[in-house]
Amino acid sequence: MERKRSDIIADQLEELIFAGTFKNGERLDEVQLSEKFGVSRTPVREALLRLAQSGLVEHFPRRGVFVRQPGPIELIEMFEVMAELEAASARLAASRISDDAITSLKETNARCLAAVEAQDADLYYRENETFHAIIYRESGNSFLEQECLRLQRRLQPFRRTQLRLRGRLNQSMKEHEQIVAALGQGDGARAAGVVRDHVAVQGEKFHHLMASLRTDAA
Repeated sequence: MERKRSDIIADQLEELIFAGTFKNGERLDEVQLSEKFGVSRTPVREALLRLAQSGLVEHFPRRGVFVRQPGPIELIEMFEVMAELEAASARLAASRISDDAITSLKETNARCLAAVEAQDADLYYRENETFHAIIYRESGNSFLEQECLRLQRRLQPFRRTQLRLRGRLNQSMKEHEQIVAALGQGDGARAAGVVRDHVAVQGEKFHHLMASLRTDAA
């Protein structure tokens, strides 16, 4: 399925922010961005809205949109909460997941593996989102599912970017396989533990990545 132009622009803006091209507190002008990407202001506005949902930019009425980089403590706190919410989803899903959902997880993992073999971190992340969304749904708890989806959107740029660390795609793939095995066996404690580690490690990995990006930008 072809991706929306606004999503492609949002991904590119994330890259520019992480690389230091756009500094913390810098104003992002819609007109200038439209010219930069060769599009109308509508997809730029949609891209900025997505970045606002993930907290990378902040909109101030009558002033505009400004880059907002979360600090290390805030980022780690969000990953801690995400890890616990996902662990709860996996623990509940272990006793509630359907055979069809297990099949869907395996099919999604197959597409993830194809992305690993192609070394396509962005494609892997899109399939990764689907993988995790299935687990949220199979928890059987709609409130928990919505909270997971909300925080998943908030952390999207950080989770997506850290997958580019050397070796992380292969590691993530192995963790996915362990998660499916635990869910298939109905082992809630095991599923929760693997998912918790799978998500929590991303915060630490991301900080290593941010350090390397800052070095490159300097």
